Amino acid sequence: MTAVARLVTHVDLEEQATDASRLSVSARLEAVLTDGRTVVLLDDRGWSCSGPADLRDRLSATDIENDALTVVGPDEPSDGTTHDQMAAAHWAYLAGILRRHGVDADADVLRRLPVAVALSESLQAWVT
Repeated sequence: MTAVARLVTHVDLEEQATDASRLSVSARLEAVLTDGRTVVLLDDRGWSCSGPADLRDRLSATDIENDALTVVGPDEPSDGTTHDQMAAAHWAYLAGILRRHGVDADADVLRRLPVAVALSESLQAWVT
C-alpha cells in the first residue's frame, strides 16, 4: 500500500499585496507519496506582514520558511486545550485526508516526518 514519503510546504507570493514594505503569501502543505503522487493536505493557509519601507531587506528566506512551518503546523491551543491535544487533532485530521485518498496514514508517523519548504521563484526573487 502507498505511504507518505515526505511532506512539503509550497510558499508563493500573493502579488496583489506585495511591495517593498508589504508581503502576502500563500502556503500549501502536500504529502509526497512513495509512488510519486502528491496529495494536498492544506491549501487555505498563508499570512501577510507589513513594516518599514525596507521590510524586504529585513526578511530572509529562513524567516519565511520558519513562518511557513508555523502556519501549516498545529494551531495554538484555545479554550482549555493543550499544545499536545491540538497537535494530536492536527495530525489526525491530516491522516484522515490521506486515508480518504487511499493512503495508509498514521498520525504519529506523519508527526515525525520532516516538512520541507519550497519557496516559489517569485518569492525567492522578492526576498533577494
